[in-house]
Amino acid sequence: MTTSDDELQQLLLTLSTQFRERLEKELPELHTLAQQLLTSNDSAVQQLILRDIREQLHKLAGAAGTFGYAELGIQARALELSSVALLNASTVAQLQAHAQALQLFSQQDCVAQISDSSEPSTAPYLNSSDSKVNRRIYILEPDQQLGESLQSTLQNFGYATEHVRTSVALRAAVNRQLPDVLIIDSHLDEENPDGLAFAHELAAQLPLPLPLLVISQQHDFDTRLRAVRVGVAGFFTKPLNFSALESRLDSIFVQQRGKPYRVLIIDDDLELSKRYRLVLDNAGMQVETLSQPQNIDEVMHRFNPEVVLLDVHMPLCSGPELAQIIRFNDAWLRVPIIYLSAETDISNQIKALLKAGDDFISKPISDHALVASILARAQRARLLSNALSRDSLTGLLKHADIKEQVAVEVERSARNGGSACVVMLDLDNFKQVNDRYGHAIGDNVIRALSNLLRQRLRRIDSIGRYGGEEFTVVLPDCNLEQAKNILDEIRQRFAELPFMAHDSSFHVTFSAGIAQGNSQSNANQLIELADQAMYAAKAAGRNQVLCSTSAC
Repeated sequence: MTTSDDELQQLLLTLSTQFRERLEKELPELHTLAQQLLTSNDSAVQQLILRDIREQLHKLAGAAGTFGYAELGIQARALELSSVALLNASTVAQLQAHAQALQLFSQQDCVAQISDSSEPSTAPYLNSSDSKVNRRIYILEPDQQLGESLQSTLQNFGYATEHVRTSVALRAAVNRQLPDVLIIDSHLDEENPDGLAFAHELAAQLPLPLPLLVISQQHDFDTRLRAVRVGVAGFFTKPLNFSALESRLDSIFVQQRGKPYRVLIIDDDLELSKRYRLVLDNAGMQVETLSQPQNIDEVMHRFNPEVVLLDVHMPLCSGPELAQIIRFNDAWLRVPIIYLSAETDISNQIKALLKAGDDFISKPISDHALVASILARAQRARLLSNALSRDSLTGLLKHADIKEQVAVEVERSARNGGSACVVMLDLDNFKQVNDRYGHAIGDNVIRALSNLLRQRLRRIDSIGRYGGEEFTVVLPDCNLEQAKNILDEIRQRFAELPFMAHDSSFHVTFSAGIAQGNSQSNANQLIELADQAMYAAKAAGRNQVLCSTSAC
């Protein structure tokens, strides 16, 4: 859940205050260590002191710039590198000079240091987008019949749509409430005959950029090039392919429907981890932090992160070592590991990446850059995961994955004493569609049904393409009566959808069977019962939903 701007600023201020309190404690500790280094004559003791100094300086170098102490962070990094060099070889004079430099460094006034510095290296990342998914669509289409047909079709998919015929009416609608998507015909009314020019003008006047889809009678290169330059997200020619247009809308809204990206932060610097977590949380991500590397297996299994943000230097084990432990598990090979450290030596960064890792970010990093880096990696990770586990035509779970999801939900409902329903669904007379209109049109029908299921079902429901034109749906916390009502509504809406082929339209229906699990059920039994109910629905005349018991 995102916080308001004022709340975020207050939380960031609290973390900054905590960091300043930490500086007021750690700088005197560094001064004491420097004094010990000056007075010790035992080389072994000196090495231990240097390691403690280096560890503290490393944390300061990474965190100081993030909290606004840019100059202090630069000084800490320089002294850290000197400490590393002295650990390898040092003379008495070098140790004394280093200790004296540390003493000067530790005597800085924290308050003056931040107030004298230039702007802090970070600016809070404020996520201003509303978490609610409204999916409001305005359609500007002079052709009354086409506009009403498109409006009706999109309403069946669950969108809130409004059809207008003139540019003046669209301006009025936009002024009244901003939509999520605009659909505009490239040829409008006499006042604005050029729809693309009007779309460009309107977009320049909007407070936020909106996805724009264009319907056109023309399909020549110049028209499509103009559409690209206007910033069109989808271009469709007449006669309009309704299912193709809805598929594009579905891809536009997929980010809004998707679950938050899961990010695991592993860093022994607790204040810095809290700040990163706050920033990423506010950007809409789900974040967990880990300061004890030995708990990595439990957290990875439970949280299943899509990105791991990992510090390089930690006391129990190094970041590259922990990354290699993560990579031992084949299930986590797809998870990107991003090193986040004050380490600026390129050779050391390369060594870390060669052992196990995908990217390296140097501290300090601004909040905007942090969010952008994590978001880019998380998006690619999810796309890869979906490509491997989801059907390429529909974007739904594949056969093996939906069966696994059935097993998961059945086991969960048995443990919690709840109910879960499994649905098997099959398109009616689908072979005739392929034979009469071709497999490309048949694919459009399959995509339309998959999109409709995604639109009308809940986020917690799982949908899979069981094979061919057969689908499987898992409905957690749902009884037979509820499941039948939901599937009947989807069945009716799907039967109303028009599909275009050879300048004519046709309709398709489906039959479905439902089975409800209990404490003794297993996944295979439920799938078989739902399958039997589905075939009973087909035998009873198709285009209906039946349950596996007489209770429905």
